[in-house]
Amino acid sequence: MVETYFVRRLSALMRTIQDYPSADPGSRAFYPCDPALLRFAGIRHQLPKRTTAMLDASTAEAIGRGLSEQEAASRLKADGPNELARTGRRTPFRIVIEVLREPMLALLLGGGVLYLLLGSPEEALILVAFALFSIVITVVQESRTERVLEALRDLTSPRALVIRGGERQRIAGREVVRGDLVVLAEGDRVPADARLIEASDVQTDESLLTGESVPVRKVAGAASPPARPGGDDLPHVFSGSLVVRGSGIAEVTATGPRSEIGRIGQSLSVLDSEPPRLQAQMRRLVKLCAIFGGVVSVLAVLLYGTLRGGWLDALLAGIAIGMSMLPEELPVVLTVFMAMGAWRISKARVLTRRAAAIETLGSATVLCTDKTGTLTQNRMTVAELCLPDGTAYRPRGDALPAGFALLAETGRLASAPQPFDPMEKAFHAVAEGLPSPALDLVQTYGLRPGLLAMTNVWRSETETIVAAKGAPEAIAALCHLDAAAAAELTVRTEALAAKGMRVLAVARATHSGEAWPETQDGFAFGLVGLVGLADPLRPGVIEAVAECRTAGIRVIMITGDYPTTAAAIARQAGLDAEDIVTGEALPGMDDATLAAQLRSTTVFARIMPEQKLRIVAALKADGEVVAMTGDGVNDAPSLKAAHIGIAMGGRGTDVAREASSLVLLDDDFGSIVAAVRLGRRVFDNLRKSMGFIIAIHVPIAGLALLPLMFGLPILLWPMHIAFLEMVIDPVCTLVFEAETEEEGIMQRPPRDPAAPLFSASLLGWSLVQGAVVLALTAGIYLVALDRGMPEAEVRSLTFFALVLSIVGLIFVNRSFSASIVTAFRRRNAALRWVMLAVTVMLGVTLALPFAQRMFRFGPLHTDDLAVTAAAGLATILILEFLKPHWRKRLMT
Repeated sequence: MVETYFVRRLSALMRTIQDYPSADPGSRAFYPCDPALLRFAGIRHQLPKRTTAMLDASTAEAIGRGLSEQEAASRLKADGPNELARTGRRTPFRIVIEVLREPMLALLLGGGVLYLLLGSPEEALILVAFALFSIVITVVQESRTERVLEALRDLTSPRALVIRGGERQRIAGREVVRGDLVVLAEGDRVPADARLIEASDVQTDESLLTGESVPVRKVAGAASPPARPGGDDLPHVFSGSLVVRGSGIAEVTATGPRSEIGRIGQSLSVLDSEPPRLQAQMRRLVKLCAIFGGVVSVLAVLLYGTLRGGWLDALLAGIAIGMSMLPEELPVVLTVFMAMGAWRISKARVLTRRAAAIETLGSATVLCTDKTGTLTQNRMTVAELCLPDGTAYRPRGDALPAGFALLAETGRLASAPQPFDPMEKAFHAVAEGLPSPALDLVQTYGLRPGLLAMTNVWRSETETIVAAKGAPEAIAALCHLDAAAAAELTVRTEALAAKGMRVLAVARATHSGEAWPETQDGFAFGLVGLVGLADPLRPGVIEAVAECRTAGIRVIMITGDYPTTAAAIARQAGLDAEDIVTGEALPGMDDATLAAQLRSTTVFARIMPEQKLRIVAALKADGEVVAMTGDGVNDAPSLKAAHIGIAMGGRGTDVAREASSLVLLDDDFGSIVAAVRLGRRVFDNLRKSMGFIIAIHVPIAGLALLPLMFGLPILLWPMHIAFLEMVIDPVCTLVFEAETEEEGIMQRPPRDPAAPLFSASLLGWSLVQGAVVLALTAGIYLVALDRGMPEAEVRSLTFFALVLSIVGLIFVNRSFSASIVTAFRRRNAALRWVMLAVTVMLGVTLALPFAQRMFRFGPLHTDDLAVTAAAGLATILILEFLKPHWRKRLMT
C-alpha cells in the first residue's frame, strides 16, 4: 500500500514540475549565511540564535573541516555510491542476449542449420561465422553507445557542494558519503538524508516523499534519531527534497538505498517514459517491413518448393528473401545516432538530458534567452555611483569621495560576506580599501516575488546597521519616498540604464533591540544612492544572433532587468529593441493580445519567473517551436513547458536542470546556437542513413525475388545477404554519422516538427536510387545468362556489381546539397576504413578457392571486373544527374 502510494507520487513528479515558491532565480547568492565558507574567509559570523541553540560544543568544533579525502574514499567503498540501483543498465552480456533475440540473427542461424542438413558444413560454418561477426559488431557499437550514455549520465547527474579537508568541493551526487558536510542553498536538490547543523531560514519541499506541497521549516539540531519526512522545525533533510528557501550546512546520515527515498526507490524502475517520436516511427516501419517480408518469404518458399522441388533449398531461398527485406539496421542506427549526437553536442559544452531534444533542435523557431550570464559575460563591475542629489562618480580605482564611500560600504554590507554572484563581487570590489569594522551578521531577509530587495542586519558592540539593496522601485518603497522623490529616482535610474547598465538602489537604516521585524518593511530606511553595474556582451553573441536570424529562428530576450538596460544590451546584441513589454504590462493583456504582441516584440523586461510560463504557452499556442533558457526554481515550469528547456549548468539550480532537456555547461548563448547547428546536422545525417538503408534493400530484395519469379538460377543465398549486412551496418552507423554538416545548414528555415522522418520525398528518392541499382544489376544478370556464362560466374559478376553499386550509393548519399566532387573532397576517416574493408573482403572471395566455393562464385576476368566497376560508376553518374531534381524537396 505504501509502495503503491510512492509509485503514484514518483509518477506525478516525472510528469510535471510543480511551481515551487521561491525568490528570484539568482537569489541563491543573496543568502549569505554559509557559515563554514565565511569562517574560511576570516569573516566573523554568527547565526541567529534560534538556529544555533541546539548545537553542542563538539559539533561546533568539528564543523569546519569535514571528512578527509581518504576517509571519504573509504566510506564510498564501504557503503557504495549514493544512487539507487539502475536495473536497466545494459551490460555487454545483456546486449548479447538482446542481439540473440534479433530476427536477422535467427535467420542466419536457421540458414546454417539448413546448410548442415544439405551436407554443406563449410557453408554452415561460414554462415555461423557471419552471425558471430554480426554479434561482435552490434555489441561493440551498442557498448560504445552505452559508454557514451553512461558518461553523459555522470555529467548530468545532480552535483553536491561538500566540505572536505577544510575546502569546499563540488562533486557528483553519487560520490556523497555518510558523514559528509553538505552546503545547501535555495534551489538545491538535497543529495542524501542529512541533519542540519547550521541553518538560516531553511524550508524544503518534501512533496516527493509526503505528498504535501506546502514547504516545511527546518532548524539546526544536535544528533537525534532519524525522523520521518514532514513536519516543521525538525533538523532532518531528505534525499530528493528541494531547498526552496534559505541556506545551511548538513551532515549526511544516510545515502543511496539506505536513505528514505532509497527504501522505496525501487519503484522508479517500473516507470517508463514515452519513447521519442522518431523511435515510435522506426518501430512501426520495421514492424511493417517484417510482416511484409515474412509473407513474401513464405510465398517464395511455397513457390520454389512446388515448382522446383527441393524444400530445403526452398527454405534457404525464403530465408534469403526474408533477410533482404528486413531493415533491421534502422533501430540500431537511430540509437547510435542519438547517443553519438548527444556526445557531439556535449563537446559544444551542452549536455543532452532527453534524446527527444536532439530531434526538436532543428525545428526550433523561437529562442527565448536570459540576458545576464547568457548574452552577457556575467562579470559585473561598478561603472557609476549616483547619490540621492544626482551627483555621479565613475570609480577609477582610486580612493572614493566621502559620500560615495558610504554608498559603496552600504552596498557591500547588503551583499553576501563571501560573494558568489557577480554583482555582489562587484560591490565588494568597489568597496575594497574601505575600513572594515568588526561586525557580526545576525539576520538576513531574502528576495521575495513582491519585493525585489534583500537586507542584511549587522551588529557591532555599539550599533546595529541594516543594509539593503535591490531594484530601485523596491528600495523606493522601503524608503517610503514621496511621489516627487520616487519620480526623480526613476529618471536617474533610466539615465543609467540607457547606458546599458544594470541599476540597483542602496538603502541604510539603524535598529535597536533584540526583536527583528517580520519583514524588511519594519526598518526605517533612508536612500543612500544608485549603483550602475556594467556587464559586457559575451564574445560571439552578435554573430550568434545574426546566425539565428538567417536560420529562421527568432531570438527573444526575457530578463528581470530594467527596461532601458535591457533595450541597451539588446541593441548591442543586434536585437530589435524598439518595442519592449514589461512584467507590469503582462497582467493587463489577454491571451490574444499577448500572442499578437509576441509576433513583433523581442525584448521583455522586468519579467518574473512565473510570467515566463505564460509567454511560453502563448508562443506554443501560436504554432512556434520554443526553446527557453532558465536557471531558477520558478523557471522549472516554463522549462518543462517549452519544447526545448535549456538550463544553466553554471549558475542554475538542480530543479531547473531536472526540468530541462539541455544543460549549458558554460551558460553561453553561443553554445545554444552551436547545439542547434549540431542538432540539424544529426538529423540530416540520420535521414541520409535511413534513405541509404531503404535504397539498398530494394536491389537486394529484387535480386532475391527475380529468379524465383521467372524460373532463373538462384542468385543470392543467405551467405550473400550476410556478407552485404557486414557492409551495410558499419556504413550506416559509422560513415554517415561522421559526415560533416551540409552547406548552408543555418541558412534554411527550421524543419516542420510534424514532418515524418521518412517523408514522401525521402522515400521517393530512396526508391529511385534502389530502382537504378536494381535495373543495372538485374540487367547485368540477365545479359550474362543470355550469353551463356556459367551460373557461378554470373553470380559473382552480379554480386560484385551490386557491392560496387552500393559503394556508389554511399557517395551519392553523403550530401543532399553538394555534388559528388565535393563529397569526394570531404574528409571522413570512417569511410576510408569501410572502403578498405570492402576491398579486402571482395579480394578474398575472388582470390581464395575456399571462399569461392563458399559463396558459389566463379572466376572473374579483367573485362568482368570492368563491367562491375562500370556499374558502380553508372550508379553515381545517373543519380548525380537526377539529384538536382530532388534536392529542394530533400532539403526541406
